[in-house]
Amino acid sequence: MSPISVCMIAKNEDNHIEECLKRLRPCKFEIIVVDTGSVDRTVEIAQKYTNKVFHFAWCDDFSSARNFSVQQASNDWVLTIDCDEYLENANLAELEELLEGNNPSVGMITRNNPYSVQGVRSVMSERIGRLFNRNYCHYEGSVHEQVRRLDGKEPASFEIPLTFYHEGYVSESDKRMRATRNLEMLLHDLELKGPSPYIYFQLGQNYCSLNDIEKAAHYYKMGLDLNADPHSAFVQSMTETYGYCLIELAKYDLAMTIQNQYESLSHRADFVYLMGVLYMKKGLYDKAIAEFQKATGLSTYSRKGVNSYRANYNIASIYETTGKMEDAKAYYKKCGDYEPAVRRLRELNH
Repeated sequence: MSPISVCMIAKNEDNHIEECLKRLRPCKFEIIVVDTGSVDRTVEIAQKYTNKVFHFAWCDDFSSARNFSVQQASNDWVLTIDCDEYLENANLAELEELLEGNNPSVGMITRNNPYSVQGVRSVMSERIGRLFNRNYCHYEGSVHEQVRRLDGKEPASFEIPLTFYHEGYVSESDKRMRATRNLEMLLHDLELKGPSPYIYFQLGQNYCSLNDIEKAAHYYKMGLDLNADPHSAFVQSMTETYGYCLIELAKYDLAMTIQNQYESLSHRADFVYLMGVLYMKKGLYDKAIAEFQKATGLSTYSRKGVNSYRANYNIASIYETTGKMEDAKAYYKKCGDYEPAVRRLRELNH
């Protein structure tokens, strides 16, 4: 058996949990499933894969449920995942080596999230802290809970060789129900704990889920105004998503204020690509092209295509708009099999 226990909480997840557990089986992890009140086949399916299925009375506090699941583990090292996260890649030998000397630190998995851009499916990758030693860390926060150190210090992090695909599909009604529930819990957290960049970030995320872009932008700005650490993954995401919200609201001049973070974030293709989009919206085409070209030379990114076909597609679009058709065609060709580029190239060649 691996020295790692996988701890999961579940409620009415019979459409996801089997695939999740099936993918984990070859890894020989101890599996802990804590059910918080399912009325479907979740418990029945979980019992096919583990004899460690427990029940927890839901109390509107995700951290309480998470910490209860951690307490049921036989190992001190625990990996927490959700039922709709499916293991894609794992290097178990390297993973076990990394446990040595990293006791107070949090291991960051890679999670690939599907999304759509202009009707084309794409993937956004993110690093999330999910592996920790329970003698040093636990969960805090009633919703969108975070792994924190027991001594109150900020935990260091290290990357671990585990990649998960986040299925994450829910119906629009379920999505709205979850977002509404989470908003109530987040606002309660805010009332108890006071202003927090992370809570403001999650409020923004929830309003995005509810398609209330105006309120999402409002809470992202409140989070950014607290001068949170720009090296933190959630702050980078908040900055970039804030920019896209303002673009959607056509507040381009306000969006340009994120340029103040250029020095901190210009190592990320996502941020440089976003600056290119902003310059393009403002009609500053030379500056836009320079940013998109810079993005194609960067290797750190979350959204697939920002350092390749999406950046090249925008350069091609600018060249087409300004009448430089041969340059436009050359950049559409650089997009490979990206469908909008293939279609545009076909139209230009007729």
